[in-house]
Amino acid sequence: MADDGKWLTDEQLDAWLSYVAASALLEAALDRQLQRDSGLPHAYYQILAMLSDVPGRTLRMSDLAAATQSSQSRLSHAVARLERNGWIRRIPCPDDRRSTLARLTDAGFAVLAAAAPGHVDAVRRHLFARLTAEQVGQLREISRAVLSGLASSGDLPGACPGSPSPLAG
Repeated sequence: MADDGKWLTDEQLDAWLSYVAASALLEAALDRQLQRDSGLPHAYYQILAMLSDVPGRTLRMSDLAAATQSSQSRLSHAVARLERNGWIRRIPCPDDRRSTLARLTDAGFAVLAAAAPGHVDAVRRHLFARLTAEQVGQLREISRAVLSGLASSGDLPGACPGSPSPLAG
């Protein structure tokens, strides 16, 4: 195809289709592994992992939505399910009555800790074992460039133009 600005070049199209297929298949493989070994959807694992990695294992729901690249309504539904399991507690924000905090419980941390070794192994096996150290660095730089562009344009859920992505750090 000609590069008239209307279509992707052949190289861009090949890269795009490869990326879309790889990311969809990787996400599906990680979800299957977590479901099979831990009974957790990948999205729930990500929520628990994000909370485990912040001080006090607590985040505002809006910040958690941004960190997990989720809409507020989708996150609220997931957190309600995790709350019913006793893995997360929602509590009022002490300095902003309009906000709610999500806090990872000890039981939730235990579930995450039990699921993490299998998940890490799957990530290594399906992604990093296939890449050289140089390619890992390139993947990191490419991903950061894309995230930065999306965050600065405001095209990430919960992102404000000019604010860094919570995942880019």
